[in-house]
Amino acid sequence: MKYYERMKDKFEKLRTKKDIIILSIESSCDETSVAVVKNGRIVLSNIIATQIEIHRRFGGVVPEVASRNHITAISNIYKEALSQANMNESEIDAVAVTYGAGLMGALLVGVNFAKGLAYALDIPLIAVSHVYGHIAANYISHELLVPPFICLMVSGGHTALLKVDDYNKMKLLGTTVDDAVGEAFDKVARVLGLQYPGGPEIDKLAKQGNPIYKFTVSNALKHTLNFSFSGIKTEVVNLVHNMTQRGEEINKADIACSFQECVTDELSLKAIKACKNIGIKKLVVAGGVGANSRLKEKLTKLCTENNIEFYSPVLRFCTDNAAMIGSQAYYMLKDGLGLAELSLTAKPNIEL
Repeated sequence: MKYYERMKDKFEKLRTKKDIIILSIESSCDETSVAVVKNGRIVLSNIIATQIEIHRRFGGVVPEVASRNHITAISNIYKEALSQANMNESEIDAVAVTYGAGLMGALLVGVNFAKGLAYALDIPLIAVSHVYGHIAANYISHELLVPPFICLMVSGGHTALLKVDDYNKMKLLGTTVDDAVGEAFDKVARVLGLQYPGGPEIDKLAKQGNPIYKFTVSNALKHTLNFSFSGIKTEVVNLVHNMTQRGEEINKADIACSFQECVTDELSLKAIKACKNIGIKKLVVAGGVGANSRLKEKLTKLCTENNIEFYSPVLRFCTDNAAMIGSQAYYMLKDGLGLAELSLTAKPNIEL
C-alpha cells in the first residue's frame, strides 16, 4: 500500500488520540528550527539555529547562503530537539513542516527533510502555512486564547488584518498594497546604515530620538483596512538623500523614531478599527514585527481604552520558530486537514 493511503487511516485515528506529539520543522528564511509540541500548546523543545551573523555581512538574507546553511544545520537540530524533549523517534505521532511562504530553496530543505523523516518513521506528514503558524504562536503563549479574534499580521513578507473565526478558518479584511511592514523596516534600516535585521535596530535607535519629521502614509487608503508603506519608505530615502546632498548632519535616531511612530500609528489604529467594524473584542498580533516595543505599547493602550483584550506572543515565539508550526499542525490534524503526500513541494507564495 502506498504511503499516502496508509497515512489516511493513521491520520484519522490520531484525531481521537488523547495526547498527540508532533515534531515540526521551520526553514522558510534564515532560521533552522525543529520543535516537539504536545497537544498544540505544550512546547517540549524548540531548537533554533539562526543565521543572522552570517547574513549580517551582506546587509540582508542571501537565499543561496540560507539554503546551504539549512542543509548543514537541520540534521543536528533535529537530534537536539528530540534530546531536549527527552523523546525517541518512536514516540512521534506526526511530522509537520512549513511548506510556504518563504524562500524557495530554504523551504525545500525543510520540506524534503520532513518528507524523508515521515516516510522513514511511517507517520503522517502535515503541511503548514507559515502565516497560520505565526498566528498559532499565540496559542502556545496564551493557554486560554481561543478564536474568534481579529489578527494583525505583521511580518517581513505579510501585513494584513484577518478575522479568525476558528483555528483553520479565517477571512482577509485588509492587506498591504505594496511593501510589507517588515520589509519597510529593513529598507529604512539600510538607508540609515543600520545592520541586519533592521527592525530591532530601528526599535532600539528610535528610543534615543524624537518624532520631529512628519512622514505620511497613503491618504487614499484611510477609509479601508488596507496598508501602504512604499510611500513612507520613499520619503525617508529622499530625506536622507537631500540632507546628504546639502551636507547637513543626519540625526538617525530622530528619523528612526519618526518613521516608527508613523508606521505603528497606522498599524495600531487600523487594528482597532477592524475590531470595532467587526464587533470582536479580542485582538491578536502575529509575526516578527509584533516584537516591536512601540507597536505593543500603542496596541496595549488602545485596547485598554476600547475594552478590547490584547494578545501577543512572548518574544521568543514572535520570530520564525518550529513550535508555532507544531501548534498549528495540531489544530489542523484535529479538523482533519493538512495531510500531505510525498509529492509535497515548497511554495514561495501562498494566499492568506
